[in-house]
Amino acid sequence: MAQVLEFKLPDLGEGLTEAEIVRWLVEVGDVVAIDQPVVEVETAKAMVEVPCPYGGVVTARFGEEGSELPVGAPLLTVAVGATDASSAAPGDDGAAAEEPSGGSGSGSGNVLVGYGTGAPAARRRRIRPERSTASAAPAAPAAPAAVSAPSRPAPVAVAVGEVNGRQGPVAVVSPLVRRLARQHEIDLRGLTGSGPDGLILRADVDSAIRQAGQATEAATRTAVEPVVAEASTAVAGPSAAGAATPATAERIPLRGVRGAVADKLSRSRSEIPDATCWVDADATELMAARAAMNAASGPSGGPKVSVLALLARICTAALARYPELNSTVDAAAREIVRLPGVHLGFAAQTERGLVVPVVRDAHTRNAESIGAEIARLTELARTGKLSPAQLTGGTFTLNNYGVFGVDGSTPIINHPEAAMLGVGRIMPKPWVHQGELAVRQVVQLSLTFDHRVCDGGTAGGFLRYVADCVEQPTVLLRTL
Repeated sequence: MAQVLEFKLPDLGEGLTEAEIVRWLVEVGDVVAIDQPVVEVETAKAMVEVPCPYGGVVTARFGEEGSELPVGAPLLTVAVGATDASSAAPGDDGAAAEEPSGGSGSGSGNVLVGYGTGAPAARRRRIRPERSTASAAPAAPAAPAAVSAPSRPAPVAVAVGEVNGRQGPVAVVSPLVRRLARQHEIDLRGLTGSGPDGLILRADVDSAIRQAGQATEAATRTAVEPVVAEASTAVAGPSAAGAATPATAERIPLRGVRGAVADKLSRSRSEIPDATCWVDADATELMAARAAMNAASGPSGGPKVSVLALLARICTAALARYPELNSTVDAAAREIVRLPGVHLGFAAQTERGLVVPVVRDAHTRNAESIGAEIARLTELARTGKLSPAQLTGGTFTLNNYGVFGVDGSTPIINHPEAAMLGVGRIMPKPWVHQGELAVRQVVQLSLTFDHRVCDGGTAGGFLRYVADCVEQPTVLLRTL
């Protein structure tokens, strides 16, 4: 006999308490292997594929795409230990279901892809319902008694192979397309994709958004024109102005990445007594050094060294001199915890919002290695594929807001770190150089630091060392 086991949304780590279902990867009736990804969810930090710790036949799914589930809520149920398909799912054609390894129901304990069982996932096979002209398709297998509790959501699928009234999943691959559709309340199930095999592209969603906007505008114009015509006949005066209906304020839920950023910044401001110091620096020599490095590599000599990579390398050298700023505060123990290594975070703006990927062990890397890792993580951030582990554990953050065309800012510390260095745009400005007025490449650097871990002298010394390296890159040669 098959045993029906329930798989709940696991703890995804890093204090995450809920996740949004983005895309189901399996349907009711599919055969799944141990550790096979069954659903793609979006947390406040990243997109995550959740693997199922059981091998068997999916009997029910819980939660629709776009809905949020708390950690511990049911995701799906799986019939494990079946010796033939007829004991696992209705409507089978009589062929035996191939039970994946580990189908005894013990599970792997796996939470995220890449953890737990290392065996390759078996290829899943969908068990199709028996075709019959005399009767409707058989109902989905009954879930265990616990699944039918009133406090739990209803299963998404009502019949094998059927999802929300249509056969197969919605033909969308890009998370960005799904997110764009959700933001504008576009039902993807009603769209016909223009891509290969009916794939829904961003252009299809943009077209639907425009059509929805035109329909709304027409409806608004129809409703407003009589009111405007009536108002135009009234006598102008204070009473007429006071009778106008105020516009309704838009309310935007603080959820997902925006909500996570709001929580972290609020916590930083409420818990950390921060202070900011800044300095202008002549970056002309740094820019010349970068140009020389990239010219020496030649057309095919490897990736170019970015300004951000050079600044990151300068930061690791400065933190070696001023380790107070590579620390955190244990408020409960009233202790400053100086950290042994530098895990350098850098702020990256994406369509999902602001994220801070982390370059691990940056203190052991040179500028070229740091630059390559920054480029890799930036690409993952743009495609929404960063894992929670790649977004946490930073000890110091570098924020290049100069890409937005601004000169200065007062960064908010990325809690629970102790400092953040902000970098403005590098642009030609009049500057006194060697006693004469000249046009130089000038940048403003700002350092926000936790005043509990150090005083202004330490923070000023750190910032001055960074500025000296920017103005005279040869200063770094002492530590290389």
